[in-house]
Amino acid sequence: MTALAAYAGLFAASFLAATIFPFQSELVLVGLLLGGDLSWPVLLAVATAGNVLGSVVNWGLGRFLLHFRDRRWFPVKPESYARMERCFARWGVWLLLFAWLPVVGDPLTVVAGALRVNLALFVVLVTLGKLGRYAVLVAATLGWM
Repeated sequence: MTALAAYAGLFAASFLAATIFPFQSELVLVGLLLGGDLSWPVLLAVATAGNVLGSVVNWGLGRFLLHFRDRRWFPVKPESYARMERCFARWGVWLLLFAWLPVVGDPLTVVAGALRVNLALFVVLVTLGKLGRYAVLVAATLGWM
């Protein structure tokens, strides 16, 4: 596999993992890190960029498709939506630092769009959280921790 294909695959995996599709970008990142042939800073940047872009798609779903939230295909169940809305009311946009968390992270980003969180602020906070998560994973994989 070429380096470009590896980076593209990681980007795709990271993007999908942040959207409604169940996917594990962490496994792809760890595999590429253990392969040892690729630059870890580039892997970190690619994984973060893909994951953040996937979250931006979720923000867009919340922002522009909220009127479909009662449909079966909508990515966030009504109970999850209501729970995330209550969390936003209590904690505000700072919750977006935790958009990397499994199970709650994706609904959180959809609700942020529905609540019309400023996209630039959204991207900054989500990027910080997701970069931090991937940085810890890189450090642990490479034995720096």
